[in-house]
Amino acid sequence: MKNIVLIGFMGTGKTSTGKVLAQRLGKAFIDLDSRIEETYGETIPQMFATKGESYFRQCEKEMVKKVSQRSNAIISTGGGTIKDAENVAALRERGIIVCLTARPEVILERTERKGERPVLDGADAGDRLQAIRDLLAEREKYYGQADLAIDTSESSPLQVVERIVHALKSRGEIHG
Repeated sequence: MKNIVLIGFMGTGKTSTGKVLAQRLGKAFIDLDSRIEETYGETIPQMFATKGESYFRQCEKEMVKKVSQRSNAIISTGGGTIKDAENVAALRERGIIVCLTARPEVILERTERKGERPVLDGADAGDRLQAIRDLLAEREKYYGQADLAIDTSESSPLQVVERIVHALKSRGEIHG
């Protein structure tokens, strides 16, 4: 059974949707960021602060290689995981890539607290909404690699899950 890999910008609901989707389909749930924090013994903001983004991206790449070998799992990735072509190839090898999207204003509401989103916090020069728009524009080509895109702006995780399941069933990717 193929993995379902959730990609998308921070605040689009990858973790909350992933947990519900895993439960709905009876699959294991793997949150890539949580797995990195557990393995390396630091939070992602700590990694960024003490060792830098390049160190974090290397840890992320190693974790992608490891979790992409699984099957029958729901994998929730970090917002920038798909900026690396090797990560995309590894995740796609055994998985269907689903991009969760949301309007910039919704993302702003969901990511207001500073200190938890190092990439966004670093890009935020006083106008967080503009920082979100800029990062979304920069990542648009990466998110466009998904097999399926679902807008989560006006939906609960359960509603998003039902839309994913319906779309994957109609494509013949999942059964039952």
